Amino acid sequence: MKLASIDVGLKRIGVAICLDGKIAVPQNAILRKNRNQAARDINTFLQEWEVEKLVVGLPLDADNSEEMQRRIEHFVSLLELSIPIAYQDEQNSSVEAKELTMGVFKHKRDGKIDSIAAKIILERYLKI
Repeated sequence: MKLASIDVGLKRIGVAICLDGKIAVPQNAILRKNRNQAARDINTFLQEWEVEKLVVGLPLDADNSEEMQRRIEHFVSLLELSIPIAYQDEQNSSVEAKELTMGVFKHKRDGKIDSIAAKIILERYLKI
């Protein structure tokens, strides 16, 4: 089953994909100009890769988790998907992504960290 995951942020959406059920690979992040554009870009990505299930990172037990959960769930509702959606705890995935890549490349706001966080979210889901 082809799986994809997203790490929804206010400025960027990290994206990762798993084609074989074993290896998650980060993809280019989607720079978010507005919700509708970002939703279209995610839909296009999912269709191009023929993704069969979407895993969405959701913050659990964070200080602002209720507000972010609401925003993420609203964004997912804009996707109008016909594939199953699963939610996975994303707690500290961005921090872990930064630690993993320390010294590997310069940390810019280009979305690489966001997509590595999406990869971590997908890997956590695959371990379930």
